[in-house]
This record gives sequence, C-alpha cells and structure tokens, in this order.
Amino acid sequence: MENTLKVTNVLSDPTRFYIYQYITKRHQDVTVQEIADEFSIHPNVARLHLSKLEDVRMLHSETKKTGKGGRPSRLYRLSDEVIQFSFPFRDYQLLSSILLKTLESLGAEGSKALYETGKTFGKEMMEQEIARITNNTALLSNEDKIRLLQNASLMTGQLPALEWNDDQTSLYFEIYNCPFKEVAVEHKNKVCTMHQSFFTGMFEALFKDVQLIEKQNIITGCYQCAYKTIVQ
Repeated sequence: MENTLKVTNVLSDPTRFYIYQYITKRHQDVTVQEIADEFSIHPNVARLHLSKLEDVRMLHSETKKTGKGGRPSRLYRLSDEVIQFSFPFRDYQLLSSILLKTLESLGAEGSKALYETGKTFGKEMMEQEIARITNNTALLSNEDKIRLLQNASLMTGQLPALEWNDDQTSLYFEIYNCPFKEVAVEHKNKVCTMHQSFFTGMFEALFKDVQLIEKQNIITGCYQCAYKTIVQ
C-alpha cells in the first residue's frame, strides 16, 4: 500500500506522467538530454523527473560510455518490476499460477487446451477490431492490416512494432512488453507457447496462411520478443 501511494504521488505530476508514457513507447534507453529536448524543459528538471520515477522503481538507470569521449551518460529504461494498482488488493498473478499448475497436472491434454484457447482469444479479439471498420477483410490493404495488428496489440499492453519485408510476404513483429512476463518466468514453455498461439490467432483473422518463427524472447534476456511472420 505504501509503495502504491508513492507511485500515485509520482505520477500525479502531468509532465512526469507524460515522460513515463513517452519512455514506454520509446522501445530503447533514453538520456536526460533527450527528455529535456522532447518536453522543452531544462536538463536539471528532466533529471529530477527521471530520478523520481526511478525512486519508485518505475525506471532503471545505468551509466554507459557513448564511445564519443567525455563523461559517460546515464541511460534510463523501463524497470522490470510490475506496478499494480488495486483497491482492495487482488492477486491475479497468483490466480494465473494456480491455473497454469492445474493445466500442467492434466498433461498433454491440458497444454493442448491452453494453446487452443490462447489462439481462439487472439482470433476473436482481432475479429472484433476488424468489425470496427469493415465486414470484408478482402478490402483491407496491407497497411490497414498492420494498423489493426498494432491497435489490437496495444489494447493488451504489448507495445508492438511491425514492418513488412520488401515483397510484403512476411512481417517482422516485435513486442516490447510481455503482459504475462511474471508468470512466464516460472512457466516459460507453457506461457510463451500460449502467447505465440494468441498471436497466431490474431494473424489468422487477417491472412489465409500464417507461420510465426520466434527470433527473440524477453524471458531469455532479450529486450523484446520478435517474430518473423510469413503470411499469405
């Protein structure tokens, strides 16, 4: 409770809130000078805001040499710690762990049900997003499809980045926030495979044939989850 109050106090400052929001979408480390330039504030003020966010463990910083000589720069990034607001307290992470252990006890059938359900949820969510703009996916351009995928991924807090290859036969798909990370640390294979099934369902709502090839994974220490997605 005490930490929750500290976090809400820190985020009550509008500039600080927008700085945090900017960093969540930046997908890479930021410097004091970058924040100062982006928000038209003095570097000392930017440093104060970043320090306040770090004090409540919403950001993490480290000093690195830039390779350009001079003093090392302090770089800020999102913390790996989860900030949850709930009044009264509710522990959905614990519930997720209980449910996953229950499925594991069912063996192969439990795993199959988990992956199929993840895929169904991903497809249904994307179909709802598509229905907002059209009832005919054949009318959607490839750029429309990217926009829909971005919107749907943002809705689930995944901070996505998508880009077509040159001949538009495959997409490079990255997410910079895993909403299941804390549970995935204990149940990597189950959670990551379910998450990939969820993505497959999303893509299958837009394309006839889909193949997701994992390139990077946050749980193994990468900065993002990344997939090469071959589509038709």
